[in-house]
Amino acid sequence: MTSVANTTGGAGALPTPAAEPGKSVMGTRLWVAVLFLLPAFVLLGALVVYPIGYSIWRSLYDADGSGFVGLKNYGDIFSDDATLTAVRNTAIWVAVAPAVVTALGLIFAVLTERVRWGTAFKLIVFMPMAISMLAAGIIFRLVYEQDPNLGAANAVAKSVHDTFVSSSVYPGARPNATASDLKPSGGGSFTTTGTVRAGTPALLPLVGIAPDKLPGTPENAKAASGSGITGTVWLDFKLGGGGTKGKVDPGEKALKGVKVEAVKDGKVVASAKSGADGTFTLPAKADGARLRLPASNFSAPYNGIDWLGPTLVTPAIIGAYVWMWAGFAMVLIGAGLAGVDRNLLEAARVDGANEWQVFRRVTVPLLSPVLVVVLITLMINVMKVFDLVYIIAPQPSQDDANVLALQLFLSSFGGGGNEGVGSAIGVILLLLVLPVMFVNIRRLRRERQR
Repeated sequence: MTSVANTTGGAGALPTPAAEPGKSVMGTRLWVAVLFLLPAFVLLGALVVYPIGYSIWRSLYDADGSGFVGLKNYGDIFSDDATLTAVRNTAIWVAVAPAVVTALGLIFAVLTERVRWGTAFKLIVFMPMAISMLAAGIIFRLVYEQDPNLGAANAVAKSVHDTFVSSSVYPGARPNATASDLKPSGGGSFTTTGTVRAGTPALLPLVGIAPDKLPGTPENAKAASGSGITGTVWLDFKLGGGGTKGKVDPGEKALKGVKVEAVKDGKVVASAKSGADGTFTLPAKADGARLRLPASNFSAPYNGIDWLGPTLVTPAIIGAYVWMWAGFAMVLIGAGLAGVDRNLLEAARVDGANEWQVFRRVTVPLLSPVLVVVLITLMINVMKVFDLVYIIAPQPSQDDANVLALQLFLSSFGGGGNEGVGSAIGVILLLLVLPVMFVNIRRLRRERQR
């Protein structure tokens, strides 16, 4: 009876051996366990506990650490415009970037299961993860370059724009004020003060363009003639000097493709474009009209979008972040998708659900634990983003793209010279990360208990 009473599992169960003094439950001596864990504790204390404690202590002192100021540094943070901008931008990062990356990762993971070259696609999407933030920042600084000849983003934008909107022929050109009666008429256009008559060719000399900057291979200008309503548009400038202003001289270049409008009572009654020799011909109804060169001939060419300007700099940098981390989300979600029971998906299809319903009502709920992991990991990651913002944002727009991690650096080492405020920002970042970590730990514990 005594042996039965000492058993823990009832009849037939073996008695649980009692741990010997000085040993753990697994039979290992405690000093041995402590000895093996000691290096980890030392590293944890040196790399995590000490920096956190020192940052909290340092945040209570002034710039050089000589005077105790209490919570003054925290008050300065929320009264400084640069820091408030950083808080706002960090909130935008946390709200937008993780959600976009997770959504793209989910889409990529689901779609790559349906194509034969899915492995190659995953490799291409994941490849940016092998690039450092520094290298990615340099790449996207070039991608967002304002000059379409250098920046890929503006090269695409300019190509699309020029497909639907014709660009100006001679940007920057203007009438020769001393030899022409063309005068500004509003909106960038120029109109003659006199009227055109049949048999009297109109002369429309322009300047403001270097002869070697003319597009293509321009021909020499030709003086118009004939009994109709004609004229000539040309570059009233001769290399080497000489010639008469307002007159078509030998060697002066024609301006091809300039639009000329005949205007009567404020209405356009006819129009024409100059030919390769600069001459144009208008119909008879243009007799007595004034000639106008519309602004479309002279407007500056479209140079794309100001990606790194104050308005778009934060979305542009978030785009670079999405490019880097979409592969990370895709791989994790793809691993979760591989463990989904296919019978559940087939059962939904048999019940009449279409592919969108299967995705929304079956696939996404089954992947929700993985999606939460990816989302929380990215939220913690974007709170610390620094490299991309520091490298991509040009100096004039850096204040508009500022985030907390960058403000911490600028306050402490980037010219601010106030390590007290920098330490306070670090403590605030820690406090912002803690709730997200707490949610993640609770989720992991619930998963372990299932």
